[in-house]
Amino acid sequence: MPTDSRTSVSDPLIAEAVHRVWGFDSLRPMQELAINAGVEGRDCLTVLPTGGGKSLCYQVPALVTGKVTIVASPLIALMRDQVRGLELNGYGAAALHSGVEPEEAREIITKAFDGSINLIFAAPERLVTPGFKTILASLHDADRLGGIAIDEAHCISQWGHDFRPEFRRLKELRAVAPGIGMQAFTATATPRVRDDIVEQLGLVDAEVLVGTFDRPNLCYRVQSRNKTADQVAEAVRRHRSVGDSGGTIVYCLSRKDTETLAQELIEHGLDADAYHAGLSEKKRMSVEQAFLNETLDVVVATVAFGMGIDRSNVRLVVHATMPKSVEAYQQETGRAGRDGEPAECLLLYSPSDAGRWERLIGFGAEESGADPAGQLRLIREMRTMIASMGCRHQALSEYFGQELAIDPEVGCKACDVCLGETEVEHDSTKVAQVLMSVVARTGQRYGAAHVCDVARGSKGEKVLSRGHDELAVHGLLGSYSKAQLSMYLDQLISIGALERVVEDRFETLRFGELGVSVMKGVGDVVLSNPIGTGSASKERVRGQKSGREAIVLDMDERVLFERLRGLRTSIAQERGVPPYVVFSDATLRALVKDRPTNRIEMLRVKGIGQAKLDAFGDVFLEALSQDV
Repeated sequence: MPTDSRTSVSDPLIAEAVHRVWGFDSLRPMQELAINAGVEGRDCLTVLPTGGGKSLCYQVPALVTGKVTIVASPLIALMRDQVRGLELNGYGAAALHSGVEPEEAREIITKAFDGSINLIFAAPERLVTPGFKTILASLHDADRLGGIAIDEAHCISQWGHDFRPEFRRLKELRAVAPGIGMQAFTATATPRVRDDIVEQLGLVDAEVLVGTFDRPNLCYRVQSRNKTADQVAEAVRRHRSVGDSGGTIVYCLSRKDTETLAQELIEHGLDADAYHAGLSEKKRMSVEQAFLNETLDVVVATVAFGMGIDRSNVRLVVHATMPKSVEAYQQETGRAGRDGEPAECLLLYSPSDAGRWERLIGFGAEESGADPAGQLRLIREMRTMIASMGCRHQALSEYFGQELAIDPEVGCKACDVCLGETEVEHDSTKVAQVLMSVVARTGQRYGAAHVCDVARGSKGEKVLSRGHDELAVHGLLGSYSKAQLSMYLDQLISIGALERVVEDRFETLRFGELGVSVMKGVGDVVLSNPIGTGSASKERVRGQKSGREAIVLDMDERVLFERLRGLRTSIAQERGVPPYVVFSDATLRALVKDRPTNRIEMLRVKGIGQAKLDAFGDVFLEALSQDV
């Protein structure tokens, strides 16, 4: 498995740039390899998890070569925040988007030619316009173009979770700037998506670098959705009780859901607001800026929110409904703990979520004429992952093609399953046998909903008309909810006892490789539930833990940390930037722990480069010198 440990930088030019601008003395191995590809002008695809330092991989080469890197970036908010952060580091960068006036745009291009800036962000649709292609060709002819970088490259692939057709046109830039290296970056890409990105961009002899997908600082939890607002409020308060000062993002499926849940959280006494594409631009900007500036604690949003949000201290991400794919889950949970500090990802799940997604995808397919098979497959993969009841970290890593060694006796200590927050079904073997028998006796021709209805003893028209009420297994699991049995069927699929077959969008369950053995009770079958789905006959597996043992500050240090946060907020307001752009929470914690007393010592703190030392060093040293 690829390692993600930091190592010293072998290239002195890269090492000098990274330390001077960002205050880092080391890089992750994949980062240095990707940076080398950019410096040398080679094609490369780099896959690093959110928080893994992708941005550095396309920012450093431009400094080392002294040329300009053009970055395709999908969202204005993301461009704007990255530019502001780079400028505070003393790095020349700019963005071209709809909010930039023509005169300012011309000035940016002039600076690109005279060497005043090293990085230009632009949306993919702008990059492929005739006007920008002309600029690109001129930069190339003047030997000012160092490379072309594509951020969020999973958008290129039709197999990815966020396919955007305009990204595919980026291949046209190869003809405009021949010989210029193209580097693509993403946080979420299965082997199939990686291959598609390379093909669609026309990358030549591309080096494919894949970092470690696992993010050990994240604690993954799945709970049965019961009272959503109560569950979200409890999670937020739990984090506050251990001193977390970061933000919370709650993802909902619909605009109406975001507004309803936000209002309910306000009634719980939380500072919350809704965000979705149906709001006015002014309102969306207001919510976005309040969250970035840390004056809003909780954003309840559709997935339209977050892709352009670079706030590093999001401590909690909640999915109030199942995401539409594992890739989407990895991308959205990746917004938590970008600073490397502990964070939680809570998924509130109901088996009905999958059906809701499938209906939405079906409606969309009917309108567009597209084949929904690929998207439906992604939904079923997400269902299977939730139902597997194995280590969440291990399951995510394996989905993206990597093995993750976990001691089965200890577990990862950072997911609900390994922390013992699941409930085991005492009658697992019996329940499994009955469900398998229903599948068998109904001819292996029906889907999960019908199997559950028969097992629970439904007298519905579909059951009666087919005579399934006369089967010996009819009603044998009448004490179980449909949601429970649906979850158990997903688990039987995950272990290979059943398999899902989809024909003409209709799903049926059939025996898998282990089907007969399970039905006959050969071998142990363990069925489990997230907390909240079990009945009185269930027992808690092991003792519940918090998953937040990594508290790094004692009480006095917490007081000092809050003082530094207040100072950071004041500086951010004066400069009109989000607080995390000044210093991340991780850097503030390092300042609290190391207590530098002079500028030389402060420059050794991770995250403090020369420009930030010159700008903020003295005021932070003064704050650190005061008694707690």
